[in-house]
Amino acid sequence: MTESTCSPDDLRRTLGAGLLSFPVTHTRDDLSFAEDGYREHVAHLAQFGASGLFAAGGTGEFPALTQEEVQRIVRATVEAGGGTAPVVAPAGYGTSTAVAMARDAGAAGADGVFVLPPYLNELTQEGLYQHVAAVCRATPLGVVVYHRANARFTAATVDRLVAEFDNFVGFKDGIGDVELLARLNATHGERVLTVGGLPTAETYALPYLELGVTTYSSAIFNFAPRWATEFYHAVRARDRDTVLDGLRTFVLPYLSIRDRSPGYPVSIVKAGMTAVGRSAGPVRPPLTDLTAAELTELTALVQKVA
Repeated sequence: MTESTCSPDDLRRTLGAGLLSFPVTHTRDDLSFAEDGYREHVAHLAQFGASGLFAAGGTGEFPALTQEEVQRIVRATVEAGGGTAPVVAPAGYGTSTAVAMARDAGAAGADGVFVLPPYLNELTQEGLYQHVAAVCRATPLGVVVYHRANARFTAATVDRLVAEFDNFVGFKDGIGDVELLARLNATHGERVLTVGGLPTAETYALPYLELGVTTYSSAIFNFAPRWATEFYHAVRARDRDTVLDGLRTFVLPYLSIRDRSPGYPVSIVKAGMTAVGRSAGPVRPPLTDLTAAELTELTALVQKVA
């Protein structure tokens, strides 16, 4: 596998110019990785112009995957994506594991690394800094961190990482810390890409744009890529009427189903795949699938946008 020639600066600029895709991970009925179906899905999504493919991320059920599966998924994404967009590979769990995954990402041909929150532990800012710093030292690839759960960064910690590591290039917000985003954009401008990462990021896309957040992760892109892309363009054009219409007619009813059970922000995406006739299989435990009645309700809704 040829290593990426995408520099961290190239990655930052490219990711910030369009919508970001977080593909679901396909599974068989026995919950094994269905690689052929996954490759077909990535090739399908590549037709719709996403600016980045984040393999085996949260929507891809990262916590339920083995390291060997993550490597297979990243390689499959690189090959099936055909160079249409940068591929960003995950790194998570403890620091030594995250470092190993970052190195594996480079060997698999990925263009960047996405650092997910460390497993379980409560963290000091120094510990969080050391965790991300170890990943940055382990790879020449651009590094994007996920501000969520126990990985709650202060502005000072981000400032420190920016000052010390040229390959620290992105900050995905999954908490909704508006003040922090304002500080990062005012302080670092284009040097650090800020990404909207709250679940169902379309909900917040327009107000986040005013904070300088030019892109976001779209789980909906998995099953309604054309609609998701058109919605993104309306956000970037500040077409308020189109955005609000999309929220009223699809996103808000979608959220009403999503919010019925913990874990549904991922489960509903796989259900959306089933609704459009492109099944990605069941979610892996400890997540649970939508009920049959919820899937029927979602299918009727998705038919409006798919």
